[in-house]
This record gives sequence, structure tokens and C-alpha cells, in this order.
Amino acid sequence: MDDRLIVVLGATGRQGGAVARHLLAGGWRVRAVTRTPGSTAAQALAAAGAEVVRADMADPAGLRIALAGAYGVFSVQNPMTSGLTGEVTQGVNVGTAAEEAGARHVVYGSAGVGRPGTGIGSWDSKLAVQAHLESLRLPLTVLRPMAYMELMSDRRFYPSVAAWHVMPKLMGGDRPVQWLRLDDFGAVVARVLADPGRFVGADLALASDVRSIDECRALWREVFGRDPRRFPMPVRLFEKFVGTDLTTMWRWLRTNPTEVDTAVTKALVPEARTVRQWLLERRATQRS
Repeated sequence: MDDRLIVVLGATGRQGGAVARHLLAGGWRVRAVTRTPGSTAAQALAAAGAEVVRADMADPAGLRIALAGAYGVFSVQNPMTSGLTGEVTQGVNVGTAAEEAGARHVVYGSAGVGRPGTGIGSWDSKLAVQAHLESLRLPLTVLRPMAYMELMSDRRFYPSVAAWHVMPKLMGGDRPVQWLRLDDFGAVVARVLADPGRFVGADLALASDVRSIDECRALWREVFGRDPRRFPMPVRLFEKFVGTDLTTMWRWLRTNPTEVDTAVTKALVPEARTVRQWLLERRATQRS
């Protein structure tokens, strides 16, 4: 058991939820911060032992209360709901509140390649947040998961349109993609928080497998006996619904190779899944 308090922002979201679950399983005290404490996800965390508190990352006063007494903080923001400007504001607010609370370790859930000049708004916004956290001289670890495997399956990501049609159309179906399962990201964060001497100051790109969309489609066919569902949509119509950030990212990736050493993630979480293992687990879950 570790009775030090970890405050998890966005605890009812995909990333924050995975982090909170792994911390609870590891015996940490967890304060799960959410705008919706009455939600099913929040109640599940409470049942698992988390202290669920209501706070909004756009509200500095509420954050100061939510982070009081924190040993560690996991910070993540969602630009799809807040917008890019809102994401930066929220990330800055969390960092300032963490400094005021005297947090001993802040883990920031970032994304992208970790350098400016890509023109991708959701990557640049995270660099802005990171710069603020660094300016505060917080004991910081930056984690940059690349593409989550759930992009290929989660209905909220509209995979039949995004992952299986627009993404390969713009990026190229044969372009290598660095993948990570959401649950494995939660395991990485828990292990980083458990070893601050090793990870404070680190900036880690995370992936447990590298597969092109074409290879993922072939693996899907192998595991499920059919191709993943695909819904062709004109790029301009897709952008009308979700904006241009994703399409800008996929176009950039087409001509800008990125490399991530999967050994980094595997050293932290040896059980981190490959795409094929993840698909086999999904099939087993569907049959049970």
C-alpha cells in the first residue's frame, strides 16, 4: 500500500480513467477529479476506492481545492471538448495549482512528436502547456502516447470513417503507425509515479507496436474473419464535423516519418499489448 495521494484529472475520461484504475489496483490513494461526479464512470471509481471530487480545470479556485495535499498529479486535457485555447488554459491552471499544492511529481499526458513547427494545433497546444509546467520548475514527467489502438474500434472515435477511411487516405495505408492500448497507458503512468527518481525530467514517446493501417486491417481480418467496417466520406465533409486538426495531422504524417522505440514502453510494462494481442482480447471479450 502507498498512502500518498495522487490526484487524477479527467478521471472519467479514457486516459484518466485508465490511470485511476491502475493506481487504485496498485494501492495508491486516488482523488478522481471530474466535472460529473454523478456519472457511471465516476461512481465506478468511487466503488473501487477513489475519492471523487467535482472540479473544472477552467476554474483555478476549484483546482486549488481539488489538488490540496497531493503528492502526485496526473494531468490531461481534451481539446476535442475544450478547444485548443481552452486546452492550454486548463493545462496551465492545473500546473499552477500543482505548484501551489507542493506536488512532488506531475505526470503530463501529452501527444505528438514533441517539437514545434508541425502546424498541428493539438500538438502545439500541448507544447505550450509543457512549457508552462517547465517554467514552474515542477518535478515533471511528460508522456507522449502516439496512436491509441481504440481509435480502430471505439464508436466515439467513428472508426469506420476516421481510422479505416480518412486516416489512410490522407496519411497512406502503408505508413507505419505507433500504437498503444489505453489500458497500457494507465499502467505506464502508475509505474512512472512509483519511480520518481528514474522518471522526473523524462519525456517519453510511448508505443507497444508499430503497424500500418493496411497491416492492422489484415490482422483484423485474421482475428475476426472479416474486414473492419468502413464508411467512405469526403474529406471536406469529415472536416465539417470534426474540424481540420486530425486531417492536418494525417497529411503531415504522410511525409514526415516518426520513430518510436517500443522497447521503452515494454521496459515499463512488459505485458503491453501488440495490435494482434489486443484484437484477440477483444474477440474473447465479445464471445464471453
